[in-house]
Amino acid sequence: MDWFRIRHTLALHLIMTGGKRAEYIKKHHVFANMGENCIVMFRKVPLHSKLISIGNNVRIASNVTFVTHDVIHKMLNTKYAPEKVYPEFKGCIEIKDNVFIGANTTVLPNVSIGPNVIIGACSLVNKDISEGVYAGVPAKYICSLEDFLAKRYPNAESKDEKSDESLWKQFYCERKPG
Repeated sequence: MDWFRIRHTLALHLIMTGGKRAEYIKKHHVFANMGENCIVMFRKVPLHSKLISIGNNVRIASNVTFVTHDVIHKMLNTKYAPEKVYPEFKGCIEIKDNVFIGANTTVLPNVSIGPNVIIGACSLVNKDISEGVYAGVPAKYICSLEDFLAKRYPNAESKDEKSDESLWKQFYCERKPG
């Protein structure tokens, strides 16, 4: 690990909020681009971080992994050297505006996400995806953003937050046998 990654990874571990982590990434030019109004919960700076561009209003949950390269060339060069020399494979990752990436998701190189995308937790993004909700390994289209909003928030006008007690009551009511 180089000093750039070590220094910024340590700094991200010391910053307690996702908004401040995003501000730090932007201020120190850790990525090629970091937009406005972003939250990043991850703390590890990926190799070749300058190959990552993040748009505005992006939320990235914990343990999201950005893979901008692979190391297959090391194995191939050991097996086939000196006949052939294989270069390291590297690729860009672009995340456009208004994107949420769920926890433990992996994003592979040469991928463009968004705008207006929700990616479910534990997904694998291995190809470009456009507007909508995606999840799985590999990430597949689940529904439109409008369908998600209608299912998730049928009474979006209500600003009342449910108490912990009412959420437990709802949880058990939905699981009553028969």
